[in-house]
Amino acid sequence: MSDTNPGSELAARAEALDAADPLGKLRDRFTLPEGVVYLDGNSLGALPAGVAARLAEVVTEQWGTRLIRSWTEGEANWWNAPERIGDRIAPLVGAAAGQVVVGDSTSVNLFKALVGAARLAAPGRTELLVDAATFPTDGYIAESAARMTGLRVVPVDPAAAAGAMGPDTAVVLLNHADYRTGRLHDLPALTAAAHAAGALVVWDLCHTAGALPVGLDAHAVDLAVGCTYKYLNGGPGAPAYLYVAARHQAAFDSPLPGWNGHADPFAMTPSYEAAQGVARARVGTPDILSMLALEAALDAWDGVAVDDVRAKSLALTDFFLDCVAAYVPAGKVELVTPTGHDQRASQVSLRTENADEVMRELISRGVIGDFRAPDVLRFGFTPLYVGFADAERAARALGHIFG
Repeated sequence: MSDTNPGSELAARAEALDAADPLGKLRDRFTLPEGVVYLDGNSLGALPAGVAARLAEVVTEQWGTRLIRSWTEGEANWWNAPERIGDRIAPLVGAAAGQVVVGDSTSVNLFKALVGAARLAAPGRTELLVDAATFPTDGYIAESAARMTGLRVVPVDPAAAAGAMGPDTAVVLLNHADYRTGRLHDLPALTAAAHAAGALVVWDLCHTAGALPVGLDAHAVDLAVGCTYKYLNGGPGAPAYLYVAARHQAAFDSPLPGWNGHADPFAMTPSYEAAQGVARARVGTPDILSMLALEAALDAWDGVAVDDVRAKSLALTDFFLDCVAAYVPAGKVELVTPTGHDQRASQVSLRTENADEVMRELISRGVIGDFRAPDVLRFGFTPLYVGFADAERAARALGHIFG
């Protein structure tokens, strides 16, 4: 900790940064409790202000009054929601329309993506390269997909993944950001390396979509999955999404050929014929209440450029690190998130003893982050509603705990 009290200088700096923040007014698009600093949007995003009213209208009017007619009639048109909402997510991940479909969970979409990618891969290849530090579910799904397709799972450190790709590599599964550390992996370079090896790549965007540019089309990504309840603020358990590049759609063979992905779903034929386009990645009846809550939540993105969100994310995390250095006694926490802008997503992770207890104490003081076993404090910065004063207050509270 500095020999002088840094509080007044940092508080003044935060005030000036908030006053100059072009995204500062976006906080009004969210319903947040008074007096709470919310730094857990990388687990569950805050409630967008318009969702409650929209959901009430869906329940009372679309479901309550129009009943089954809402599937196909009028503005509701529940049947088209997975593709319609996918087209709203597409610009946030750098994709053109017609390549993103919303529905199911991230795990289900990942299973579809991995098996579909394996079926698209060149024959004779035997390996499924998987991020060794992946979120556990991704690993579980990869093992199952490998058993189904005859591949062998090869865990790799993403830093060494390019060198591990070769003539036996069929599919590569990587996380755009490490969920524990916030380390951002090089999507353009690793995608290019996979293609140079003749493999397809599947990216998990759960911890980056809505926080920074992804560029799926620009970097020729094959398939990608992501959740919508983190930086996209879709609500607890909101449906996930699957991106299938247009060039792969005609040959994409989903391992879950449900009736919703049929070319003529209401013909009820005994044989399966896949729908055209990304709709073939649909499976069963979509969860309409969660789906339309997500659609309303995406209104918070109206007029927002992802590049501006990224600029604020980096400024917020830089400022938070300055505040931690000033407020927290030396040696009490260890930064595990990279400091380089090209390697940092939108979170800061700090290692400390008794991290679980420290986070519970922070939450009791109105600063909500989260804990990852065994010793990591994780702080997610969602630029649409987190400000610089929030970052300063969170670091100051952390300093008080260790003081």
